[in-house]
Amino acid sequence: MHKTTALRAAAAATAALLTATACGTQRGQDDQGTAADGACKGQQTTGITDKTVKLGGIYPLSGPASAYGAISNGVAVYFKYVNDHGGIGGRKVEFVVRDDGYQPPKAVEEARRLVEKEKVFAVFQTLGTPSTAAVWDYLNKQKVPQPFVATGASVWGTDTQHPWTIGWQPNYVAEARVYAKFLKSEKPNAKVAVLYQNDDFGKDLLGGFKKAVAGSGVKVVAEESYEVTDPSVSAQMANLARSKADVLLNVTTPKFGSQALAADARNTKWNPLHIVNNVSASATVLKPVGFKNVQGVVSATYFKDPADPRWANDPEMKAYQEAMHKYAPDADPANQFNAYGWAAASSLHKAMDAMKCPTREGLRDAVRNLKDVKVDMLLPGVTLSTGSDDAFPIETMQLMRFEGERWQLFGQPVDTRKEFGPLGK
Repeated sequence: MHKTTALRAAAAATAALLTATACGTQRGQDDQGTAADGACKGQQTTGITDKTVKLGGIYPLSGPASAYGAISNGVAVYFKYVNDHGGIGGRKVEFVVRDDGYQPPKAVEEARRLVEKEKVFAVFQTLGTPSTAAVWDYLNKQKVPQPFVATGASVWGTDTQHPWTIGWQPNYVAEARVYAKFLKSEKPNAKVAVLYQNDDFGKDLLGGFKKAVAGSGVKVVAEESYEVTDPSVSAQMANLARSKADVLLNVTTPKFGSQALAADARNTKWNPLHIVNNVSASATVLKPVGFKNVQGVVSATYFKDPADPRWANDPEMKAYQEAMHKYAPDADPANQFNAYGWAAASSLHKAMDAMKCPTREGLRDAVRNLKDVKVDMLLPGVTLSTGSDDAFPIETMQLMRFEGERWQLFGQPVDTRKEFGPLGK
């Protein structure tokens, strides 16, 4: 991971770049629409007028990670709901969704289409670490905001060269820290077997976990990776079972998360505490395995579960449920990916409300200057905070355990900034 000095240098470099480009206009684009005189003059207004704003999103609507496609439903429903209630700052939102099939080259093609053909104001959410990494050079060169990408890779907050890109959800290292803290308290001599996706996503969380347990009695005793193109992870799970580890850390995307949970359930001779990472913790991942087979599985979250009755009378949850029924009647409101999309879109709404200039530069700056912003779909105690020395909007999570037919929160929210210090230190 980056050292403290590197993070500070990143903050300084980003601040300098923001200042240098604050009044720059992308070559070949017209100043039009909403940019006011003075501080906003000369900034980019492509995709935004006084009455409209056009946003793009790139999701795997097909392919091995297609379960994540539901996130785009939640985003689209939020924007339709907002449009019927006056829009964002009086602007109606047009949301253009493109499918990359979880293939980085396709993501680049779709990013170009959104920028050059659709003329979007921003590419709000590219989903997945590989796809986001594939397009951020292009989007930053074009000076197009890439806010709140749907991936928790830590690089979105530690990088020094891409000020137009920022994450949203807790980064994978922060999530790993939560699991490490839990095991050091509850199973201080745990022997951990790890299944992980062989890319930046899997390696980020695994590396963060190893660093967080270093020096403790918690040890990683076995590791198995898989490729996103693999048909299954049965062989990897069989190898991990031979380790006799008493904890299984499941770092997977939904398809492989279900496979690993099913393999664990079938192996009656191995009964580890099963921890599944947040991105595969949706009930839609667990349901095919059979709820009776996933009792006691542990994960962590930061937004409200639409299937949890504790939120039945929550005003935001009521608005979400009603909007899902109205605008996406065929979608399942209980699907956590839909709720994730709603929460992310609501977060973008707050950032756009905070723009000092209704421009691409204004959005770029706003997402990096959030001060304990409350988003009603996030758990109590979880807010958005960024600054010149912190490019990670959310770093607080709460543990949950699957009991009966739903996740049950337990313990207290863990602010990893306070528990472990800023990432990179």
